[in-house]
Amino acid sequence: MVKKSNKHAAARAAKIKSFDPNGPALKTSNIFGLPFAAAESEIVLLPVPWEVTVSYGGGTSKGPKAIFEASAQVDLYHPEFPDLWKCGIFMEEVDAALMGESRKLKKDAAKVMDLLADGSKSPRKTSELQSRVNKGAKEMVDWVYRASAARLKDGKLLGLVGGDHSTPLGFFKALAEKYGKFGILQIDAHMDLRKAYEGFTYSHASIMYNTLELKEVAKLVQVGIRDYCQEEQDYVQRSKGRVKVFTYADLAAQRYKGMTWKKQCDAIIAALPDKVHISFDIDGLDPRFCPHTGTPVPGGFEFHEITYLLSALARSNKKIISFDLNEVSPGDSDWDGNVGARMLFHLCGVLAKSNKRIK
Repeated sequence: MVKKSNKHAAARAAKIKSFDPNGPALKTSNIFGLPFAAAESEIVLLPVPWEVTVSYGGGTSKGPKAIFEASAQVDLYHPEFPDLWKCGIFMEEVDAALMGESRKLKKDAAKVMDLLADGSKSPRKTSELQSRVNKGAKEMVDWVYRASAARLKDGKLLGLVGGDHSTPLGFFKALAEKYGKFGILQIDAHMDLRKAYEGFTYSHASIMYNTLELKEVAKLVQVGIRDYCQEEQDYVQRSKGRVKVFTYADLAAQRYKGMTWKKQCDAIIAALPDKVHISFDIDGLDPRFCPHTGTPVPGGFEFHEITYLLSALARSNKKIISFDLNEVSPGDSDWDGNVGARMLFHLCGVLAKSNKRIK
């Protein structure tokens, strides 16, 4: 194992020496135009092209590809993380079979939504379709678990790129096995605490409900929430502090009264345990940054408000163990992918910084 690691480190060093970070990305390069193979990279990105249960807009299964394509336009010099690219960042290929299964099951899920909207006049048919979708979604969760566990075993820093927000559940299970107890910083417009929304056990609207079934998830800190239902509010109350919510409205009101974003970030970070996973739904941003995301909501953060928060977390005494980035939908332009790629680069930076892979 040591010899193999040394071999890969040497291969990366040779590529760093010959690579021009100021030049244009080559068509043969990987994410961000980088030349590294998976084995040579400190950070590996797992794309999960899945959007079966989206209940409003669509296209998030195309998010990983859109981010990959836009990443070639991201300049590699980052003032906070100037040596980030030297760590090696690699995105694996989008799994065509997984994307095909998502496309097929999404049609079944759409039929369920239509039946429910009509008052579910065919309960047997509705139940059959829900069961089919749930079975397929469970297979996706298991696929993500196996893929995540393998890469974590290899010692990689891992980020997941979705897809809708249902995709990281298997990742969380793998993290629980590797790290034991950890917390999640969720940046999102939604709580995602509904139980089996629309009858779908693994709905994107149920990801955090399902996640909190894992006893290793010690704390969930939700930031930017601005659209939720009574069921979710009741869940937060019953959690007795396990779920801490910083709604966008409350944060905005505090700032109108003079509180700085720095102080708010300090409070958010203080609420987290020692080990932290970042779960980022792009709709946590103002919709002008992600106009084609699945469920846009008015309000939301500025891009640099979130990068400030993430950088402050990386500088703190907390350890960022991993991240996921979800709900980027390209729509009919390059804008959403562009924003997603730049946020992804920053997420890689804070992950590398927190794990001392860069200064």
